[in-house]
Amino acid sequence: MLPPRRPPPPPQTLTGSRRPSGAPRCLQALLLALILLLLASILYMNTGLFTPLLGGRAEGPPIINVMFLKTHKTASSTVLNILFRFAETHNLSVALPAGKSFHLGYPWLFLARYVEGWEGSKPGLQLRFNIMCNHLRFNLPEVQKIMPNDTFYFSILRNPVFQLESSFIYYRGYVPAFRNVRTLDAFLASPRTYYNQKGGLHNAHARNNMWFDLGFDNNAPAEEGYVRARLADVEKRFQLVLIAEHFDESMVLLRHLLRWQLDDVVAFRLNSRSQLSVTRLTPEAQERAKRWCALDWRLYQHFNRTFWARVQAELGPRRLRSEVARLRARRQELMTQCLQDGVAKNKTQITDPRLHPYQSGDASILGYNLRPDLDNQTQQVCRRMVMPELQYMAHLYALQFPNKPLKKIPFPQ
Repeated sequence: MLPPRRPPPPPQTLTGSRRPSGAPRCLQALLLALILLLLASILYMNTGLFTPLLGGRAEGPPIINVMFLKTHKTASSTVLNILFRFAETHNLSVALPAGKSFHLGYPWLFLARYVEGWEGSKPGLQLRFNIMCNHLRFNLPEVQKIMPNDTFYFSILRNPVFQLESSFIYYRGYVPAFRNVRTLDAFLASPRTYYNQKGGLHNAHARNNMWFDLGFDNNAPAEEGYVRARLADVEKRFQLVLIAEHFDESMVLLRHLLRWQLDDVVAFRLNSRSQLSVTRLTPEAQERAKRWCALDWRLYQHFNRTFWARVQAELGPRRLRSEVARLRARRQELMTQCLQDGVAKNKTQITDPRLHPYQSGDASILGYNLRPDLDNQTQQVCRRMVMPELQYMAHLYALQFPNKPLKKIPFPQ
């Protein structure tokens, strides 16, 4: 038998005191709502205020399946270091070149068999990798054999005038079109005197190299319909195309889209040249370079526009300025913490032979010395940030394939 229900308490009376009217409470609620609305609008305009609460990362799990098309002479070695570090920190798999190779079949179109471990996998149980970022010539069907379906694809472009200048200095002894001409000015004055399509794929560095890296014909006429169709192909496949001239802004946008930590995208410049090996082109030569590399020029112009439209849509100018300032401040902090003298060094000044960057052509590639007083944990973090591309690739290869012969760095250390 259930116990009887207790009767409700008698209603309160106004004897001895008055019940407060509803008007003040309504005013308080309205005031509170206005304050919350004001705070929300401030935080919306500058969502960087959220980042201390989120550990410097946007909400949601980080994206870990990433394919970076590493174009040539576009600050892509610095991006590669960021991806290698992220992979090592989070114990992710990287699609590394098979055997003794240090690239994924370049300059030929990429094939899945160029990746270590692919040919040994069983039919129907092929390996999938989290990160893919070594040099290759893009070939989507073969890349999709390697990477998961939810992979985030991105690349980076540079003004083709300066990309061509860098290629000329770096690849002079390798590219047939550059071997018999002393200066880039002389080459651009009469490019067809030196450039011959019979030079084959190795001449790709001499004309529309970024277009070539995307898997397209770098010798195709720059006809409007063809160019528009290829630009649409890139937009369809790549969720983001970065711009080297705006590297810090590019890293801020990349971090936002990947939902990574701030330190994940902070980097020191790698594979950069001494200013002594940089050629300053005349305005006339620059215009000739744009005409000679017309496909790359259209590519760059298009994605420079879409990059800034994406920045505006995703971040807005106020948040962008705040995030870029945070990125630069953190980089400066790490440079002070990690680097001897806090600056890059030329090849003769680098004391640790394991940190010597690869030297090519007439370029003088800079590197770094670490401070000698670093504790073990800090030294490990700093060493990853300054490790040259080939050394880092060999390091990851040894970790990922411990039973395979070590990759030998193809230059004295």
